[in-house]
Amino acid sequence: MNWSGLESLLSGVNKYSTAFGRIWLSMVFVFRVMVFVVAAQRVWGDESKDFVCNTRQPGCTNVCYDHIFPISHIRLWALQLIFVTCPSLMVMAHVKLREGKDAKYVALHQGSHLYANPGKKRGGLWWTYLLSLVFKAGFDTAFLYILYRIYHGYDLPKLSKCSIEPCPNTVDCFISRPTEKKIFMLFMVISSSLCILMCICEMIYLIGKRISKLLRIRHENERVLFAEQHELTNIAPPRSQYRKTDPTLAGSQLSLSKREKIRENSATTTL
Repeated sequence: MNWSGLESLLSGVNKYSTAFGRIWLSMVFVFRVMVFVVAAQRVWGDESKDFVCNTRQPGCTNVCYDHIFPISHIRLWALQLIFVTCPSLMVMAHVKLREGKDAKYVALHQGSHLYANPGKKRGGLWWTYLLSLVFKAGFDTAFLYILYRIYHGYDLPKLSKCSIEPCPNTVDCFISRPTEKKIFMLFMVISSSLCILMCICEMIYLIGKRISKLLRIRHENERVLFAEQHELTNIAPPRSQYRKTDPTLAGSQLSLSKREKIRENSATTTL
C-alpha cells in the first residue's frame, strides 16, 4: 500500500480544514500511519510463523491460530486507516465540484463569479464537512469496538487454551512477543481515541461558530427592524419656544421680576 500517495492526496484538505482538522491529520500520519508502516508491520510479521501449540496434530495449530486471531491486527488497522481518511475526500470532491460550477458560471456571465471562495465552509460545503467529521469519528469508534470484542478488552495473553477440532484435547498455544504486541495495540487504541476526541472538538467548534453567527445575524436584523419601525421624532418642542432664564439668578431677583410683571399687567388693565 502506497501511504505516501494517500498522504499527498489528503494534504490538500488542510487548506479547507480548521485548526482542529489540521491537528487531526497530523496525528493520523505521525502517530498512526508512520507507526503502522515503520514498526507495527515488523512486530506482527511473525505472528503466524511463530505461533506454537504443544501438539503435533495436523491442522490443530492453524485452527487455534484462526480462533485466537480472527483477523490480523495489521489488516484491521489498514482497513481502519483507509475508512477513517476517506471521508476527508468528500470535502475535496465538494470543493472541486464548486470550482467547476464557478468556472462555467464565469465563462457564461463574463467574469462574474458564482462563489466568492469555493473553499469557504458555507451552505452545502459546511454540511459536507460536518458529515465527514461524523464519519471519521464513527469509523474510528466502530473499529475500536470491533478490536475490543475480538481480543477481549485489548488483551493478548501469553498462554491461550484451545480445544477446537481437530485438536485431540485442550492444548496450550503461545503467541510470539505478546507484551510488545500489546503495547503497540494500546498505543494504536490511544491514538485512535485522541483522533475521535479531535473530531468531536471540531464538530463542537463548527456548530458553536454557526450558532453564534446565526444569533449575531438575528440580532442585527432585529435591530434594523426596530430602527425602521420606530423612527426618531421630536418628542419635545424646540428650546427656542421657552423663555430663557439665567439659572444663576438668586431667588429674590426672580421674585422681583415676577412682581414687576404683575404691576405692569395691573396697570394695563386699569387703563
